[in-house]
Amino acid sequence: MRKFNKTVRNATAALAVGTVTMLAWVFAATDESKAVYVAHLQAMNGTITGLPTSGEARFSAVGDELTISVTAHGVPPNLVHWQHFHGFADNRAASCPGAAADVNGDGIIDLIETEPAAGTTMVPFNDNPVALDVAHGTYPKASEAATYTYRQTVSLKGLTAAFAKAFNDPTLDLDRRVVFIHGVVASSQLPSSVASLDSGGGHVAYRLRPN
Repeated sequence: MRKFNKTVRNATAALAVGTVTMLAWVFAATDESKAVYVAHLQAMNGTITGLPTSGEARFSAVGDELTISVTAHGVPPNLVHWQHFHGFADNRAASCPGAAADVNGDGIIDLIETEPAAGTTMVPFNDNPVALDVAHGTYPKASEAATYTYRQTVSLKGLTAAFAKAFNDPTLDLDRRVVFIHGVVASSQLPSSVASLDSGGGHVAYRLRPN
């Protein structure tokens, strides 16, 4: 498992304008061919959804297989949720934004405000993570009960090669990344100052739309 940085790091995590991120990374390895990284998820900007969001993201590597699994509870129901890990191309350790990230003082840490701490979107957790195509692909949809599960197994070599090409970084270094789950319902009352990366406003991240 030389493709991962094996230093265990703690980080606080979040759900910013419908974004859940990690509470802490837990790392375990039995030998050089196996490794597990776990991120415990909690809500950021929880007053927007009014939901007790929690969950877990787990990355399990055995040989050349990397299995990415996410379990989320208390997320906005009946909504497709984009999910990714964020980080920095220069391999700085990403962290979850704290209250000081709300630089415009509107009471909400929006997607743009997360970038100084968490970096940019890197790997999507959709039906084809290796493609690194954030704007396309199939993302999980939450049930009426406000939960969802996601599981996808990919080639570790394939993902590492695609990551190196996209970010000029030969290692995934999962312990330096932050997990985000995006999306709130369109009826959420957000101030006009809340920003995302498209014209849809802060209700969505990137081009996420409610179904």
